[in-house]
Amino acid sequence: MREGIHPNYDVCTVKCACGNVFETKSTSKELKVDICSKCHPFFTGRQKLVDSGGRVDRFNRRLNASK
Repeated sequence: MREGIHPNYDVCTVKCACGNVFETKSTSKELKVDICSKCHPFFTGRQKLVDSGGRVDRFNRRLNASK
């Protein structure tokens, strides 16, 4: 492999919207994520609605209008 063409792979701090903070390795110094393993429905077994740009509200309005 050629020297000097690869980015640095250092310790990275990951901050979730739920407040969970953990360290991993990445080329970035800090990452901000919306969902992590502490709050993701697959790992927790609890339902959580993640509203991305009002999609849940828009869906609920269409659902109620069709009834």
